[in-house]
Amino acid sequence: MSRPKVLFVGESENLPLAFPEELRSRIAQQADIIPGEFLRDKWRDHRDALKNTNIIFATWGMPNLDQDFLEAAPQLKAVFYAAGSIKSFATEEAYRRGIIFSSAWKANAIPVAEFAHALITLSLKQFWQFLRQPPKRRFERGHTVISGNYKGSIVGLLSLGAIGQGVAARLAQANEVNVIAHDPYVDPVQAKKLGVILVSLEELFSNSNVVSLHAPLLPETENLINGKLISLMREGASLINTSRGALVNEGELIQVLSQRPDLTALLDVTHPEPPEADSLLRSLDNVILTPHIAGSLGLEITRMGLWMVEEFERFLEGQPLKNSVTEEMLARMA
Repeated sequence: MSRPKVLFVGESENLPLAFPEELRSRIAQQADIIPGEFLRDKWRDHRDALKNTNIIFATWGMPNLDQDFLEAAPQLKAVFYAAGSIKSFATEEAYRRGIIFSSAWKANAIPVAEFAHALITLSLKQFWQFLRQPPKRRFERGHTVISGNYKGSIVGLLSLGAIGQGVAARLAQANEVNVIAHDPYVDPVQAKKLGVILVSLEELFSNSNVVSLHAPLLPETENLINGKLISLMREGASLINTSRGALVNEGELIQVLSQRPDLTALLDVTHPEPPEADSLLRSLDNVILTPHIAGSLGLEITRMGLWMVEEFERFLEGQPLKNSVTEEMLARMA
């Protein structure tokens, strides 16, 4: 391809972080950048730009690549997405037309794994239980059982995708705890290389001091985590969800947490998001809510843009892409 024509697409607050000037200058060395940027709902105002576009660099706010969009962008060859999942816009029509999709989902997995690892470390020290005590009592350990961050403590991971593997690696390096996992798509040999023992879902919940959820949201995983599983958790255990809120049956979670004040739920995602105004998730003492901050934020977004610029350079050189997302892969991803 002679110098391709490149268009930037996405939310105005995130595009400068994903593709700051130094990355745009790097792109401009090998491509012609079409002036202007547009959002998901405004693409029809930019048909003149789209008709000549070969490459889209995008972040959150990418339009759905339906037939209407594809007809407006007849020369589109590839989308380099500086964010995570492409499910909101990648379509069967686009794949049939041979458009290449590359996503920075592996780069986005890094801060999620870091965040989950931090929560796990604090959970094993019963930090959250002490935090919710009145200030005058926070120096009293009482009879609280603290498992700590060492051999004998058990961390359970639901799914060993990019994030789950990242968490397992960090635990192996820093905490020396025992790690178990449930993932029907991972074989025991692969798990052993990660230092992880595969167990059933019931064993995951009944044996772990901390359970951290990293599964994709698929029809078979919706409401997978129910009250029966949560009620199996050990005394003083913590449940962490940095994946998708709909993995958890929140009504049943609330019921168990109301009966088990020793448990703690750390929820960076909920369903709906944020929780309804009258949801007990907002008022239960043993629930800690954060506003979906595990994934890339601030300067972390630039890492995703860098990965996509590097992928673009591989694309131009005819090298294999490291972050392409095929239609078959997409069916099993978040």
